[in-house]
Amino acid sequence: MKKAWQTIRSYIWWTHPRGNVHYDIMVTLILLFIFVTPHYVNFNDKPAERQPHFTAVQVSPDGDGFVYRIDARAVQGSSDAEIRSGLLRVIEPIAGEVVLNRYEAVPDLSGKIVVYMAWVRRR
Repeated sequence: MKKAWQTIRSYIWWTHPRGNVHYDIMVTLILLFIFVTPHYVNFNDKPAERQPHFTAVQVSPDGDGFVYRIDARAVQGSSDAEIRSGLLRVIEPIAGEVVLNRYEAVPDLSGKIVVYMAWVRRR
């Protein structure tokens, strides 16, 4: 029994020289822990989920500012203030703080607005 405790103690303090059978056993136990444990233990270490925009945003330079082409589905609201707020909510995560100079609604052939064109400049 005393010899068993000495062996366990030597494993804890890692006193065996490299190439020794006990050293190989310790390394094998560590590798088993690393590769087998994740299959049986849930560590809840998944990355945080982000909700990306469901639409693409196209950007092109325009003199001292930029023109953003934004899908109308990304912008909610019907009043001017709501549309401006919705456009900035899409643009500012991409460009930082900007000033929205003007915007235009681009309809399709049936008259439904499909795209907003927004002219912005950085502050």
